[in-house]
Amino acid sequence: MSKDFESKLKSLAVKLQAANLKVATAESCTGGWLSQVFTSIPGSSSWFEGAIISYSNAMKHKFLDVPVTLLNRYGAVSQPVVECMALGAVKNLSVPLSVSISGIAGPEGGTDEKPVGTVWIGWCFDNQVSTEVFLFPGDREQVRRQAVEAALDGLIKVVDAISR
Repeated sequence: MSKDFESKLKSLAVKLQAANLKVATAESCTGGWLSQVFTSIPGSSSWFEGAIISYSNAMKHKFLDVPVTLLNRYGAVSQPVVECMALGAVKNLSVPLSVSISGIAGPEGGTDEKPVGTVWIGWCFDNQVSTEVFLFPGDREQVRRQAVEAALDGLIKVVDAISR
């Protein structure tokens, strides 16, 4: 990750500690990458509670309470599913704040409706979820890296809004 990313990560850590908040992640296409960068910061246990890496639909249902009907109707890479993932992380990891990520990193798996690089991210605080869809360019690693960076940027915005 870039120096800018490291700076943002350290800033987030300070803001979370100052607000006495803990965050959890619900990750799919990033495979725990966001959680890994969180835990690369010494002392992250004071603001990072944990993660649920739910790569399969079965794990999204079992550990994040995503209804099978939503998965079947909209697919894992969708707004309703990342909303449920974010809410499930808050509920099941007992934190006030979460971020969820689900996407198609490629190189296969894309469709005309959801091409490779499509990533949905959700941020949840106080059981209110905001989401955003992205279409990231590049190969599998580049898509995943951009998803982690976008998740972090959005999390900083949420924490800034909470702190006001």
